[in-house]
Amino acid sequence: MTKRSASTQNGGKVAASGHKVSQNGTLQDGDDRKVGLGKKVTLLRGISIIIGTIIGAGIFISPKGILKHSGSVGMSLIVWIACGVLSLFGALSYAELGTCIKKSGGHYTYILEAFGPQMAFVRLWADLIAIRPAALAVISLAFGQYILEPLFMPCSVPPMAVKLATAISITSVMYLNSMSVTWTARIQIFLTFSKLLAIAIIIVPGMYQLFKGETKNFENAFDLSKVQLSGMPLAFYSGMYAYAGWFYLNFVIEEVDNPERNVPLAICISMAIVTCCYVLTNVAYYTVMSAEELLASEAVAVTFAEKLLGNFSIAVPVFVALSCYGSMNGGTFALSRTFYVASREGHLPEVLSMIHVHKHTPMAAVLILYPMTMLQLFVGDIYSLLNFMSFLRWLFIGVVVLGLIYLRYTKPDLPRPFKVPLFIPVVFCLTCFFMVFLSLYSDPVNTGIGFAISLTGIPAYYIFIHFNHRPKWNSVLSSMIPYTIVYVKQVINY
Repeated sequence: MTKRSASTQNGGKVAASGHKVSQNGTLQDGDDRKVGLGKKVTLLRGISIIIGTIIGAGIFISPKGILKHSGSVGMSLIVWIACGVLSLFGALSYAELGTCIKKSGGHYTYILEAFGPQMAFVRLWADLIAIRPAALAVISLAFGQYILEPLFMPCSVPPMAVKLATAISITSVMYLNSMSVTWTARIQIFLTFSKLLAIAIIIVPGMYQLFKGETKNFENAFDLSKVQLSGMPLAFYSGMYAYAGWFYLNFVIEEVDNPERNVPLAICISMAIVTCCYVLTNVAYYTVMSAEELLASEAVAVTFAEKLLGNFSIAVPVFVALSCYGSMNGGTFALSRTFYVASREGHLPEVLSMIHVHKHTPMAAVLILYPMTMLQLFVGDIYSLLNFMSFLRWLFIGVVVLGLIYLRYTKPDLPRPFKVPLFIPVVFCLTCFFMVFLSLYSDPVNTGIGFAISLTGIPAYYIFIHFNHRPKWNSVLSSMIPYTIVYVKQVINY
């Protein structure tokens, strides 16, 4: 069994393995070598994180929202391209922030640096209690639905079976991220190539049909008779949601090898690939299906495969499931670093900034989402919660990019290895705030509830952080958990 003393010299804290934690939170082993998060995210792994997180279930299941609100085939393709360009603007803005503020944590870290701890904590609070558990549960439910669909065809999948498969998938993702950064990244690369293969299975036959002369669905593609300007913002909202995920590499900046080069390069390559894939996939859909057929379909990729691929269509739900699993894995990997950094900044219990001595993973920061996600999976109204919170994503992203502009003037001497023209963050920031205004105008009740949930972070900040910096139970919790873990390990070893 492992033996260790109850205290260490120089005020160091004791980690779960009996190793010392220095005053700055860095784990040290017995011969004083530092144990931390290594720089294991290469250029290829960075690209796989971005692509693997952006491409979820949406492009395979239901791109009809953009077609519905844009009014025509041609306009829908223009919206897809425009959303890709706008997302690239946002990603380039984050690339500048990531190369001048070389700390992990993404949105939280940049808001903290630009606008201070209170606003950063409000963002963290909304993430922790609602947004991230609900988002993870929803994409996991899509995985459970589509991984079981081939087993139950032609019958529908029982809801409880979906939830059980979903619970298993969430558990496996948490376990994987807790055990190894290297294997998490390797599996993410595999899942990313699986997604691109699935998209190729759609694009190649679709392009073949197009070159054969199947162009009837593109006749009068830019017919403006059904286009309504009031619907265009909603089309852009759907499109920007489909591209969401370009910011996840910024959550793990400290683990990126040569971030000055690899972060901007990974972002540009990823956004180019995703935009091309999205546009060509939609062209393939329209080659095989008319606009009316696409609008009537609940799962566009499945309908496409049934019309063109015959028996091979049974493989499509499997590819959709792999795509969802990749989004789960990439999102968990990135988000755990937010909680790790927030703990290091004193906004969450100290145990969340501890790194496993042998695995070199922030195990506690990974597992913190697990109970809330499982709770919302079985008892929560997840889709309503996402409706409440969807606009908050763009509000805080807009605040982050506004922070970039603010830092340009308040800290002009801050080293910026990668610097974008000012019009890029300005255009993207205005786009974000426009989408927030649209949400407030179109659905004031749900957005109001979302604001109320988010604003509970203000009293939480004063209760848990501001008064005496941290309540006694927070420090007690941080000191007790490592001892509990050591005790459990000793029992297992015994």
